[in-house]
Amino acid sequence: QVRLVESGGGLAQPGGSLRLSCVVSGRSFTIYPIGWYRQAPGKQRELVARITSGGSTDYTDSAKGRFTISRDNAKNTVYLQMNSLNPGDTAVYYCNADLHFGWSWGQGTQVTVSS
Repeated sequence: QVRLVESGGGLAQPGGSLRLSCVVSGRSFTIYPIGWYRQAPGKQRELVARITSGGSTDYTDSAKGRFTISRDNAKNTVYLQMNSLNPGDTAVYYCNADLHFGWSWGQGTQVTVSS
């Protein structure tokens, strides 16, 4: 049974930064591509950034140049460094493998960007 635990969210001012962490247990972590997703109030969950098992990364246009996804396979952890935050980044952030693997979602971590 895979378990995903996200942390690192909180309140940030516009222009500020946060670093999110996602610890994966119950799977051989290294072979899976992992993404960071977010869901804002009243909106569908969307993929923000993704990293493959080999370390290749992809970002949505809104994240490019501001967010950096990385992984530490020794720690079974994926990170999302978020810089230049704006109120549009306010959402609950989740990590997960590519959705066709069918992993259950974790509890997510709330990110609120407000002055």
